[in-house]
Amino acid sequence: MFTEGAVVWTPTEEYTKGSHLEKLMLALGLDSYDALYEFSVEQPEQFWQKTLELLGIEWFEPYRQFVNLSKGKPFPDWFLGGKFNFTHNALRWAHKPESRERVALAWEGENEENRSLTYAELEREVMNFAAVLHSLGVQKGDRVGILMPMMPETVVAFLAGPAIGAIMVPMFSGFGTEAIVSRLSDSEAKILVTVDGFYRRGRQVQTHALLEEVTREYTGLEKIVIVRRLGLDVPIKEGRDLFWDDLMAQVVKPAQIEPMDSNDPYLIIYTSGTTGKPKGMIHTHTGFPLKSTQDVAQLFDLREGECLFWITDMGWMVGPLVIGAGLMLGATVVLYEGAPDFPNWGRLGNIIEKHKVTHFGGTPTLIRGMITHAEEVQFDRNSLRTLMSSGELWDPESFEWFFNVFGEGKRPIINYSGGTEISGGIVGNVIYRPIKVAGFNSALPGLKVAVLDDLGNPVRNQVGELAILEAFVGQTRSFWGEPQRYLETYWERFPDKWVHGDLCFHDSDGHFFILGRSDDTLKIAGKRLGPAEVEAIVAEHPAVAETAAVGVPHPQKGEELVVFVIPRPGIDEETLRNLPKTISNLIEERLGKAFRPGKVHTVKELPKTRNAKVMRRVIRRVYSGQNPGDLSALENPTAVEAIKRLV
Repeated sequence: MFTEGAVVWTPTEEYTKGSHLEKLMLALGLDSYDALYEFSVEQPEQFWQKTLELLGIEWFEPYRQFVNLSKGKPFPDWFLGGKFNFTHNALRWAHKPESRERVALAWEGENEENRSLTYAELEREVMNFAAVLHSLGVQKGDRVGILMPMMPETVVAFLAGPAIGAIMVPMFSGFGTEAIVSRLSDSEAKILVTVDGFYRRGRQVQTHALLEEVTREYTGLEKIVIVRRLGLDVPIKEGRDLFWDDLMAQVVKPAQIEPMDSNDPYLIIYTSGTTGKPKGMIHTHTGFPLKSTQDVAQLFDLREGECLFWITDMGWMVGPLVIGAGLMLGATVVLYEGAPDFPNWGRLGNIIEKHKVTHFGGTPTLIRGMITHAEEVQFDRNSLRTLMSSGELWDPESFEWFFNVFGEGKRPIINYSGGTEISGGIVGNVIYRPIKVAGFNSALPGLKVAVLDDLGNPVRNQVGELAILEAFVGQTRSFWGEPQRYLETYWERFPDKWVHGDLCFHDSDGHFFILGRSDDTLKIAGKRLGPAEVEAIVAEHPAVAETAAVGVPHPQKGEELVVFVIPRPGIDEETLRNLPKTISNLIEERLGKAFRPGKVHTVKELPKTRNAKVMRRVIRRVYSGQNPGDLSALENPTAVEAIKRLV
């Protein structure tokens, strides 16, 4: 998987000329990307000062001190003395004559309903809803939950709260009662913004019964604001339940944006853990927005007036990233409400063609779904400039299809990996370096990154832990109400080093390859193996559509490899019957006898999140007879039940 020369794209002037990176290098007097990266980690204050200046970031009052580390690397204070507001920067394009009437949001419902908002219209809606929140008693520091699909009102609510100092708590639109209650109760949210329902795979998903269950278990909600997405006749509780359009019609005077201290929080976004309750990541006005906008500018090179479309949801880090960074860079953000394959896999291509999307992103699993139905993915690609991916591991075959077929062999894939707690990426692809199959050609500018061995020493050409060696802009302030859990999760493995939990390989060319989560690492007969290495081999078989490899306890080996395979549609019965043995032989041939799977199971589906990320830790724990932990992000619980029956 890490062969030298596995390069699929090399930099061209078409991409580098006029890019954000080129402008930054020129402004700093640097003659290469390598020099820029070194400058960014050796002189981070000067790097960030020039980055924010070129991005046009606006302050109510300039900061006096870049960082204060008196509480240690886990708890830095950034941009001290500055007055800032994320929402002001997302909407500043409404104040410029040349961009006021530019489309900020282009929305498509699953039922093909369409709406759009210009920057001027978006600002008006946001400040009106901010006035609504004021009228409902929302004050600085109050938490406001969002439980909505991707639609214009979702963005309006997400921007309106921070405008007046509220802290937003976005959740996956498909969450069940337990997941919603855990997040609302942990954050002590007093307001929930939601919908009467939405469309998913052609059917109406109504939310009334769900909200009734939620409010029985969590009594802290003072008000529920309901958007009439489906126009249903919803029974309401007098004094608590209010309708969005009624409230907006009553606004007399829009709210004003409040200047915030740089380290004031604006967002709590939850991630699922292997054990225990979900972790609430606290992000500030000058944390997540600045880091994610830097990433989208310097990696994806999204420019003013371009169009960004990424299949996501507000409950995943990419949702807030796309909305915040896309708007802060003056682009058009495309929102899609429904399933990516409804009514067929041509849906996404139709959206790209219709809205002239320049930047399209998704997960490897999403792309593998397209490959299986490639004949449906036909559309005009002329507007497309950049492809993006994040969320999970690539297999080489799917990466090459995305590049060669979907991207016509000429558009770079900006592979991107980090996390909710990072506000974006740790490693990614930049347009100034060659791109290797399934790899990442650089650490993110401003992040001092290394792969560490078991003693905490940086290594090349061997597998280790991906780590960040210095405090960085965008790191979570802590977990909401759980600072000790935060320290234990990231800072206790090696003193003063952020250990992210990813198993990684750093090659001699400086490219990174992520092999899976550290807790997904296979340790068989004393040897460490990442699931990506196994899955890449299995995915090469023409009968395999998707696969997941996990390690389960074994009395002699310590762990045993177990592989789950989704067969491609239409394969003959004999091939299907022999597939487990064929896959076992293939793995043994390629990796050695020690890694021959104990079992290969054919399944109809794998447990996935709403953003199509395969949940390997759920597979491993369920198959091992253990508690799978938090399942709140799971879209298809039937997959878990099917795995239980295999044990």
